[in-house]
Amino acid sequence: MTGETDLGKMLASLQPTLREGEYVFCTMGNGRYGDHPELEPIASFLEAEGLTLVIPKPRADQHGMVYEGVFRCITLSVHSSLAAVGLTAVVATQLANHNISANVIAAFYHDHVFVPAHRADAALAALQALGTARP
Repeated sequence: MTGETDLGKMLASLQPTLREGEYVFCTMGNGRYGDHPELEPIASFLEAEGLTLVIPKPRADQHGMVYEGVFRCITLSVHSSLAAVGLTAVVATQLANHNISANVIAAFYHDHVFVPAHRADAALAALQALGTARP
């Protein structure tokens, strides 16, 4: 199934959903993909400085991991194409207009927006408002 590329259609079917749980971003200086499965990462990215893992906060606390900030994840339920133009910009701008930071991870089917945990409800409401907006 091909993902959507039309920005208007993507916004009309955005359907943001707040995932259960809290997440943190941790880094492993000499980490490699596959390291630390006990942390149950939901995402990872290998940077020059080390391996970044997005993990459930309880796992981080249990293993004494260092992190800055606690986040909630809002999944944009629309199946957006990886070649789509503008969705991330519109989402980030909408959240910025509400003074909410956005850390976006694009996966194959959906985009996932990590927002500060204490602003999750406000972020969800702001993104739901995009469902009736047009670019």
